[in-house]
Amino acid sequence: MLFLGLGIVLLAMKYLQMGPVAAWSWWVVFAPFGLAVAWWSWADWSGYTKKKAVERENAKKQARIDKSREAMGIAVKKRR
Repeated sequence: MLFLGLGIVLLAMKYLQMGPVAAWSWWVVFAPFGLAVAWWSWADWSGYTKKKAVERENAKKQARIDKSREAMGIAVKKRR
């Protein structure tokens, strides 16, 4: 997301002729979009995206379990 946001800001600055970006080559302005595509491709290929999704799901599941145990009056053990 960082590369995409940077690309949008640079694109707007180049289009509106603002600051030093106005003098830069279009290749430099479009480079963050290419880096974003490369990052997303690597993240999907390596399993990074799926791993993070599973970690979020497990954290939500554990929070629901802890909330249920707390509501029943059972002591909730803190995980290290």
